[in-house]
Amino acid sequence: MATRAADLLTLTPQGLYCPGGDFHVDPTRPVERALITHGHSDHARSGHGHVMATAETLAIMAVRYGSDFAGGAQEAVLGEVMRIGDVLVTFVPAGHVLGSAQIVIEQGKCRLVVSGDYKRGRDPTCLPYEPVRCDVFITEATFGLPVFRHPDARAETDKLIESARLFPERAHIVGAYALGKAQRVMALLREAGYDRPIYLHGAMERLTSFYKEQGVGLGDTPRVAPDERPKLAGEIVICPPSAIQEIWARKFPDPVTAFASGWMRVRARARQKGVELPLVISDHCDWDDLCRSILETGAGEVWVTHGQEDALVHWCLSRGIKARPLHLLGYGDEEGDADVVPGEAEGGDLPSPLRGGSTAEGRRGGGQDEDVSTLEPHLAPPPPGSASPSPPSPQGGGDQ
Repeated sequence: MATRAADLLTLTPQGLYCPGGDFHVDPTRPVERALITHGHSDHARSGHGHVMATAETLAIMAVRYGSDFAGGAQEAVLGEVMRIGDVLVTFVPAGHVLGSAQIVIEQGKCRLVVSGDYKRGRDPTCLPYEPVRCDVFITEATFGLPVFRHPDARAETDKLIESARLFPERAHIVGAYALGKAQRVMALLREAGYDRPIYLHGAMERLTSFYKEQGVGLGDTPRVAPDERPKLAGEIVICPPSAIQEIWARKFPDPVTAFASGWMRVRARARQKGVELPLVISDHCDWDDLCRSILETGAGEVWVTHGQEDALVHWCLSRGIKARPLHLLGYGDEEGDADVVPGEAEGGDLPSPLRGGSTAEGRRGGGQDEDVSTLEPHLAPPPPGSASPSPPSPQGGGDQ
């Protein structure tokens, strides 16, 4: 009897479950066997019996949670087909952050791909997304509305460099998520020829050091000492998004507050956060790239896991592609500080992977209450020939 997608992967209170392999994918609660797509804490939680992920993701989990983040761990080599129980599993690059992967699950003639979080934009810090032909594509939809179209990230960092040039008497404080976004911004600055030190809030230090150890060129990235802050006029400082609104940021000379996030397309959010220089830099696909990715898989069926589910489902149905929302809960907004683990928010030392450390559950983040009516009106028409759904109220989180 032919394997059906609904039998290959099912929904449980813990998240997506594969009965044939007896494992969960990115479970939201501790389980016996977990396959993890990437290191953000709404996908990579501690406390599982056994974890399989790429080497980089396993190392990130150890850096964040300590070496005892799971009972056991196994490295998945990208592109290598592995048999787990009755199914075949392959990890394929997702382009989201360092070590991120899609997970391909096959049984019989049925092939299913779980995207995890992914993007198609250029990122010097990680391997690019690779489309995989499949029968069923399970995709995120963080920015799954036709109004979302991300600009070129390099052009956004050029704005930051130009602002620092125009206002040498002011420090530029950039809020960016500690895993992936911060390092991408630094790498793009270096590509653009910015050769001054890029100063770091303490919360950024350990993960940035890890990226450097993996061969990612980020240049000189000193940690900001408390007594240095008044002296950093004209410099660029990277910090967690929450820190730009704290007393910590006010100690810099006449700070320009910037925030690197896909949600900076939403003028109301920029105003709400007191952001003077919004940088629309996202580690997720925009509407056009979501639609393009679905078509490139050739999937006859699409399941949407979190984000703007209804609009993307509507688009699929209008193209003759079977689709349904999964309404999965527990996935947060890592670009809005939802992914902070103990020690990071305060800039303290993270648990050492050599000595073990505390564990933490990811928190569900914001992003579900955005007023999309405040978006720039000229953004992102749907692909030619597609129907344009009425924008639903944004649901579920997802990073930027």
